[in-house]
Order: sequence, then C-alpha cells, then structure tokens
Amino acid sequence: MKNVIVVIGAGSIGQAIARRVGAGKHVLLADLHQKNADVAAEALSNAGFDVSTTTVDVSSRASVYALVQTAIAFGEVTIVIHAAGVSPSQASPETILKVDLYGTALVLEEFGNVIARDGSAVVIASQSGHRLDALTAEQNKALAMTPADELLSLSMLQSSQIKDSLHAYQLSKRGNSLRVMAEAVRWGKRGARVNTISPGIVITPLAKEELTGPRGERYRRMIELCPAGRAATPDEVGTVGALLLGTDGTFITGSDFLMDGGVTAAYWYGELAPK
Repeated sequence: MKNVIVVIGAGSIGQAIARRVGAGKHVLLADLHQKNADVAAEALSNAGFDVSTTTVDVSSRASVYALVQTAIAFGEVTIVIHAAGVSPSQASPETILKVDLYGTALVLEEFGNVIARDGSAVVIASQSGHRLDALTAEQNKALAMTPADELLSLSMLQSSQIKDSLHAYQLSKRGNSLRVMAEAVRWGKRGARVNTISPGIVITPLAKEELTGPRGERYRRMIELCPAGRAATPDEVGTVGALLLGTDGTFITGSDFLMDGGVTAAYWYGELAPK
C-alpha cells in the first residue's frame, strides 16, 4: 500500500501542486465533475504519476466521508491538497458559503481524523480574504471553531448580513485561514500540519473566464497596478505548496501564505486603495 495524496478540485492549481509532491505516491484526484478529474488524471498519468479518480461534493458530509474511505483504501493519507471552490462570478452567496466555507470545514474535519503522522495539507484560500475589514475577536473565533455542521447558522453569515457574492467569498476565504489555524492545533496532536495559501489572480481557465466576466475590468486593473505587474502561474503556487507540504516546511503549520504579487499591499497602501 502506497502513501496517498488526495487532491480535491482537479483544476490547474491542484495539479501543479500534485506534480511537485506526487512522485512515487498514489494520487487520488477528486472533483465534483468526473470529466474534470479524468482530464487531470490523463495529464498526470502521461507524466508518469500513479493516479486514480473519484467524485466528491465538498458541501456534503456523506460525500466527503466517502472520499476519505476511498483514500484510505489505497493506503495512508500523507498529503491533502484542497483546491475546490466556487468564485463570486459563479454562484450565489448561499452556495459560496456552503462550498467554500462549510465545505472546507468538512474536509479539514474528516481528513484530520485520518491524516498520517508527519502528514500535511494545504487549503487554497484567496487574496480576497485579506481585503475584508477586520472582524471582531468573537467573529474570528466563531469562524475558526464553530462545529462544521453549525457554521452556516452563525448570525454573521445570514442573508441579512451578507452584501453580495463577493462579500460571501471574502468571508469564506478569511474563514478558511482562521479555520486552518484552529485545525492546526488538532492536527498537531496527530503529528500533522495544515496551512493555507492565499493566491492572487492565477492564470487558469477559471481566471480567464473571470477576466472577461462582469468583474473583469476590476481584475485587469489589479494586475496592472499591483507591484508585480502581472498575474501568477499555477506552477508558482505549486512551488509554495511544495514548501508547505514537504520536509523543508516541517516548522510551518497554522499559517496563511499570501502570494498575490502585492495586490493586497496596493489595496491598503497604494494605487488600488478604495477612493
């Protein structure tokens, strides 16, 4: 039985990280859509990786639990890469909170029960979580520690408190980094680690769709005015993922790595600051 890497969300970022850490291990690709998993599996298989596929709906506890059972049937789960989610242009506030916030809490909870000693995980959050105004200490603790199945009942997440899909997305991604910080304590008792990566605009098929969508002008302005002056590639996220998941990152847990080309810096202190 091999060490198992579980990749949730078979898009460009999940694949890029898997390429950096998946050699000699069994890579289990899980996506809401089987076709997406199959396309990613073909690319990784052609590059010499040992791959299998399955489907998962991260907003369903039963589905996430089934994914865990599929994974442990192959061997010890040593790495989890959680890159599934929906963007503000794709879904309603309710769906974003259910998939991006609640779904992440489920993944961390269920895989935290089986992760191997010396195992590790990365959750792909977003720069958007860093552009949300500061929450209260009570709100931070609620997002971090409320049991997963009670999370969507929090008063701060009710429709009367959510402005729009972008606000729901920002709250979800801030919640991801807070939840990971709290889960790092529990995972540490198993000798395992968990961190978030908060990328800026990464050129993927989804990003190209966003750049030509209703928020496209805003995103293009972010790229133009950020200190780096460009978007990221999936491989750059893969590099950070490899650090966090590998032996060079064994002192890093409960942390969030913002890699956005300086967009957040420009938002708070530069040319992207709100007027």
